[in-house]
Amino acid sequence: MKKPSKTFQELIVWRKAHQFVLNVYSLTSNFPKHEIYGLTSQFRRASISIAANIAEGYKKQGTADKARYLNIAHGSLEECRYYIILTKDLEYGNVDALHNSIEEVSKLLYSYRKAILNNSS
Repeated sequence: MKKPSKTFQELIVWRKAHQFVLNVYSLTSNFPKHEIYGLTSQFRRASISIAANIAEGYKKQGTADKARYLNIAHGSLEECRYYIILTKDLEYGNVDALHNSIEEVSKLLYSYRKAILNNSS
């Protein structure tokens, strides 16, 4: 039997989300300077929101509360999915790695939320 995690940092979904944030920062550091308050800022904010909401939801006591934070994280993930499309269309950089990363985080986040909801029933 797998022992429960003691911190959000032990969660695979959080680790993958955090790596996604680092990758977004790396990619956006090469965006045009005129995007600093536009796409760069929005993309970074939304990516941070994924990992931050996983972390915040981790310590919430009620199942509904935990699920709500994971839902917010998934919303931010979908926002990032759009920013990946926009980045590609604007030809600001290669987004293949980000696309693969966000798919992995999405699946893990879905599974984590489902496990939490199933444990409450």
